[in-house]
Amino acid sequence: MTLDDIRRLNIRDVGSWPLLPKAALLLAILVAILAAGAALDWKDQYEALERAQQEEVKLKEQYATKKAKAINYDIYVQQLKEIEQSFGALLKQLPNKAEMDALLTDINQAGLGRGLQFELFKPAAQERLADFYAELPIAVKITGNYHDMGAFASDVAQLPRIVTLNDVSIANDKGVLSLDAVAKTFRYLDEEELAKQRKAVKDAKEKGKK
Repeated sequence: MTLDDIRRLNIRDVGSWPLLPKAALLLAILVAILAAGAALDWKDQYEALERAQQEEVKLKEQYATKKAKAINYDIYVQQLKEIEQSFGALLKQLPNKAEMDALLTDINQAGLGRGLQFELFKPAAQERLADFYAELPIAVKITGNYHDMGAFASDVAQLPRIVTLNDVSIANDKGVLSLDAVAKTFRYLDEEELAKQRKAVKDAKEKGKK
């Protein structure tokens, strides 16, 4: 079929067209319908399908994560038990209120036992409270020789309760060493003190919301 034949086709009499032009026209109409459908209706469906596919990926990832946790659940439980045991062991190294005086005596005796002279041994007037424990700083100043001071520090580190030496400074005055430090010891809070702590935190949060 030539170009002249196509030009002579009457658009008003499509029924009399040869088979090839009819097929071409039908194909063009079909393409136009598909394009219009994609532009007007199918676009939203494509976007919905894409969102569903993305959601499917997220759900698969969540499933894989939860499956891994389920598989390792027994391991997590065992690890939690070990952590609780370690925490309990550390907590036992913290004295309670009744044991604090004995601990202060132990620190003092550790220095005297090494032949050191205490020029200052002054516990702070007020403890510093934390989440589940209280910290008591003790200002100390001792004099003696270097070897005895080192032995004192070792003795303090080996006490059954936790005691740390902080802000240590040593001065030499004509061969006599003087050590200034802050010894910190800690005790755990009893149930009444913990309840007050929780109430104070709760009150602070409520006050912040107002």
